[in-house]
Amino acid sequence: MPIITINLLAGRSDEQMEALIHEVTEACHRALGAPRESVRIILNEMEEQHFGVAGVSMKHLKQGGGG
Repeated sequence: MPIITINLLAGRSDEQMEALIHEVTEACHRALGAPRESVRIILNEMEEQHFGVAGVSMKHLKQGGGG
């Protein structure tokens, strides 16, 4: 049973999240031959201030701040 975890920044619509689940399931089915029913997808959304690059939060970077 493949279990796939995806971490992404918050802000996508429910429709986009459903499409992501569907497409990743299909890719796993094609690549591994795993039955679709056995594929598990975990989506972890995080706020921009909870993700950092080079010591600065993504929220700060998007506001034009740097390190």
